[in-house]
Amino acid sequence: MKIAVNVKAVALMALVAMLGAVAAPVMAQQNQVRVGWCQRTISSAAAPFAIANKFGWYGDRKIHLVPIGGGGDCTKAVATKEIPYAIVSVEPMAVIAQHGVKSKMFYTAYQGNVYGIAVPADSPINSVADLKGKRVGVISMGSGSVLVARAVTAANGLDPDKDINIVVAGESAQTAAMIRTKQVDAVSGFDTLFALVEIAGQSLRYLPTKEIERFPSNGLMALDETLAAHRAEAVDLARGYAKGTLFAIANPEAAIRILWEQFPASKSLSKSEEVALNEDIKTLQARSDKWALEKGDVKRWGESNTTNYEAYLDFLLAAKTIKDKPAVAELVTNALIDEINDFNAEEVSAYARTYKYSK
Repeated sequence: MKIAVNVKAVALMALVAMLGAVAAPVMAQQNQVRVGWCQRTISSAAAPFAIANKFGWYGDRKIHLVPIGGGGDCTKAVATKEIPYAIVSVEPMAVIAQHGVKSKMFYTAYQGNVYGIAVPADSPINSVADLKGKRVGVISMGSGSVLVARAVTAANGLDPDKDINIVVAGESAQTAAMIRTKQVDAVSGFDTLFALVEIAGQSLRYLPTKEIERFPSNGLMALDETLAAHRAEAVDLARGYAKGTLFAIANPEAAIRILWEQFPASKSLSKSEEVALNEDIKTLQARSDKWALEKGDVKRWGESNTTNYEAYLDFLLAAKTIKDKPAVAELVTNALIDEINDFNAEEVSAYARTYKYSK
């Protein structure tokens, strides 16, 4: 028996199938949201992004972290629309605001300050004032650590243009090597960097920097026009990050294993899995206390305490790190916070506490 074949119908079906095969990766690409990660390597502090990716907490979106050399470079990448979002500190945002760039930190991730200055444990340097004539290492000249070093030294009576020499020391093991070979006398950096340096075998001692301890650090930043045009996407991004943060605090071991799964480059291949796991948990815990809401005296995840930001901008202005002080409302917003917090935080934490990792 002959079967009648509708040639046009078959051709149409083949075309549809072909278009479907093409459309799938295109759609996946459209649903991938690029977020600037202001280090060249993805560390355990990125765990909230990975966790939210795994559990689908970004809706139909996936987050792709883009490693960039530092906070200043991250901020520039957002300003030039190379990426829509970045997790940056407010210092470079205050700088670009002076050039007319309109952006907002719409989610404060770290309510406590992650930055500081450290020296070798056996260093004769005991205070920031002792840094006069010394070399201070940073991960890159585009890092927020540069601005922090300048502000802190200025607050302690030094001229950052004349009294210290800021040089690039790289990250983690590179930084440790620069310290050991005495190419730098101190490091201006952040908690997870310091933890990685110590894991690399270089013991550190932290110089007193009480003047910045109460100030907030990094958060999610976007251009004003991005927040206006893609509000739902920004809310999903921040809500997923908030839920991932709660999970990471409650179950750090699972958080690290999920980080390795979602961002394989974050896993060390030069160590045993047990050693790598323990070291990454240590690095994560160096950061996790800065996530606490109590650090910023706020009640909602991502909420920006404008009083704390106001005080920080005053500090940066007094230290001549910024030439003019922008209004806090030009840099941070709580307009999305109610929507971002539209989830049950205790349910997320409870789920994390009982979760057993599996791929």
